[in-house]
Amino acid sequence: MYDIEKVRADFPILQREVYQKPLVYLDNAATTQKPLCVLDAMREEYLNVNANVHRGVHYLSQQATDLHEAAREKVRQFINASKTEEIVFTRGTTEAINLVASSFCQSQMKAGDEVLVTEMEHHSNIVPWQLQAERLGIVVKHLPISDDGRLDLSTLNASLSTKTKLVSITHVSNVLGTINPIADIVRVAHEHGVPVMVDGAQSAPHMKIDVQALDCDFYAFSGHKMYGPTGIGVLYGKEEWLEKLPPYQGGGEMIDKVSWERTTFERLPFKFEAGTPDYIATHGLAAAIDYLDAVGLDQVEAHEQELTRYCMEQLQTIDGIKIYGPQLSPPSSLLSPLRDAVVSFNVGQIHHLDLGTLLDRLGIAVRTGHHCAQPLMQRLGVSGTVRASFALYNTKEEIDALVAGIRRVSQMF
Repeated sequence: MYDIEKVRADFPILQREVYQKPLVYLDNAATTQKPLCVLDAMREEYLNVNANVHRGVHYLSQQATDLHEAAREKVRQFINASKTEEIVFTRGTTEAINLVASSFCQSQMKAGDEVLVTEMEHHSNIVPWQLQAERLGIVVKHLPISDDGRLDLSTLNASLSTKTKLVSITHVSNVLGTINPIADIVRVAHEHGVPVMVDGAQSAPHMKIDVQALDCDFYAFSGHKMYGPTGIGVLYGKEEWLEKLPPYQGGGEMIDKVSWERTTFERLPFKFEAGTPDYIATHGLAAAIDYLDAVGLDQVEAHEQELTRYCMEQLQTIDGIKIYGPQLSPPSSLLSPLRDAVVSFNVGQIHHLDLGTLLDRLGIAVRTGHHCAQPLMQRLGVSGTVRASFALYNTKEEIDALVAGIRRVSQMF
């Protein structure tokens, strides 16, 4: 039995008011709230175990290092990587993708080679490749999506050529909620000898991730979207690929030996972790993973699927509403779900910013705008949308408040 009241009690911020209204927080795709156990873990380390990790011989440094590396093992288990050497700590999904874009393109690509993305990507999975295109002359191509926001895998097969050196794709769209069939995409790409990078920012908080089952070559996600602190993220990379790639940044920690003549680099994963890591945040991320494991990701996914379905059903009763992205599979369907935890919409001629601003005055926090996905907005033919996104602590009553708020605002127009 999913005890939603017990879950909500772990997040004190949910008890506050905004404009004398109860807070209804539906902006989880941007960032999630943090449970007390994460805040307590980070505070405890700052108070009692604060010392720079690695190389230190004193007790606090050793203790902090143990916590930091225990967090790496926790992440390895969370995504079922085969070894901790494949877990690189970054500042977030964005830095992880930039790391791969820089190191991969520099070492594995030449002018005219292609990276393949999709129309539904976040800017973080578009702009890094465009920067490399300007520097190295590579080509960034994109797969089209259908009118209901899904990929046609036949276009993937047709788009892969001897020039394609990497496919980089989101697991779950931050606008449409579309869940892409990553294992199938990886299989097709690998048949052409092409590795695959996955943006998992919107999937890691909502479903079990098994990178070995997916067989992807790289996978990135952020701590702050899965109840952990900001400024920490993860890049998973298959060991054989991480060994091939040059360092992304230079400095302390990532070296083996330095002389005026040359520098040799540290073993994996430290080759990619220049400078002092945010070891407090890695401990917070480990606490967040423990929290998700305690609640149960299967239960989280089922709860959020139910919320998503309920939200779409209720929103469809509003005159003039347009919901973007695929429909949900029927409740009794044996098919994998097509979307999760995100519902983007517009209502009649009401500007998305106006709707979001007025909902905010009712205590309802949603995201408005292009959601860092302007090429997708162009494909949808809109300047932006209103986005409601769900987490393990949201309720049907909050969706009812959202729907009532939209009706109230609609009456004003």
